[in-house]
Amino acid sequence: MARYTGASCKLCRREGQKLFLKGNKCYSQKCPFEKKGYAPGQHGRTKRFKQSEYGMQLREKQKVRRIYGLLERQFRRYFQLAERKKGITGENLLRLLELRLDNVVYRLGFAPSRKAARQLVRHRHFQINGKLVDIPSCAVNVGDVIQVREKSKKLDTIHASMRRIKEGRLLSWLSLDKANMSGTLLEVPNRSDIPVNVNESLIVELYSK
Repeated sequence: MARYTGASCKLCRREGQKLFLKGNKCYSQKCPFEKKGYAPGQHGRTKRFKQSEYGMQLREKQKVRRIYGLLERQFRRYFQLAERKKGITGENLLRLLELRLDNVVYRLGFAPSRKAARQLVRHRHFQINGKLVDIPSCAVNVGDVIQVREKSKKLDTIHASMRRIKEGRLLSWLSLDKANMSGTLLEVPNRSDIPVNVNESLIVELYSK
């Protein structure tokens, strides 16, 4: 499968904000974005022209794609699913992306980043309702219990990541049982409960042309 193999920090610099693609490094002073907040490339420091309407829409779409680690074809498929659902298309899109297994694993604190969560899922370290799942894009439903596989409970990567989840820091639509290393999806999140700094309406406008 095709995947991005370049420097993750360049993606943050291109979008002009932290996308938190490198886990704990993004929260430290070692984050390259702290030192180089300008766009990558030889013209990154130069003054840019005013962005067109299309340019703003494109950047917003690219930003969401990069946050969730999706290719263009995958992203378009999610958008088409969001269009078919009742409600606001942009909000439906973000909900579908948030309910991916790799994202839920990341939100529960079992992985330092979505990229790491994707790898852990592919290596069969997680179960949903007692069944092994190795598909990162698997949709999590309300009431589903995501648990670290018994043989994987001693993984240093998971334990180190769980330390960053403090009391009161977990999202309201998730519950976490640290002792059993499991989490439950309590409800489908509202837009206000999704901590992603994007304007999803611009994406809808882009694909509606």
